[in-house]
Amino acid sequence: MRARFAGFAFALAIIAGAASAQPAPDPALEGRLKRLESELRCLVCQNQTLADSNAPLAEDLRREVRELAVSGKSDDDIRAFLVARYGDFVLYEPPVKATTWLLWFGPFLLLAGGALVWLAIVRRRRAVAVAPSPATQESGDALARARALLDDNPLG
Repeated sequence: MRARFAGFAFALAIIAGAASAQPAPDPALEGRLKRLESELRCLVCQNQTLADSNAPLAEDLRREVRELAVSGKSDDDIRAFLVARYGDFVLYEPPVKATTWLLWFGPFLLLAGGALVWLAIVRRRRAVAVAPSPATQESGDALARARALLDDNPLG
């Protein structure tokens, strides 16, 4: 009786192990998935790729990308599906088009605007420093009179 029970338990363990065993990973598929995950942005972290993020949503997106790839979709099909669902923001490097111009060129426009403001301030300060003001001329005249008085003073 014990031998039958042990044999039954052993057979059950083998069946359970076989059911939980996953197929061997395909190196080409794994490489393709890693490349895709490095091109897609985590929607939660926003500064990390899907490959780098540990957020639960990133895990879901990685699982979805894997399912699409296993089902035979091409990389472009997978990207198009995710862009249709989440917008261009899901791409780590969004394409340059009318809706993303501000994203691509906004920082450069802000930098150029800051440089123009800085140049205007520097020019204004130089113009103020170079041009003599009426108050400067009056103080210069007062200084000349004071020197003349001191030079004429026999005590000094």
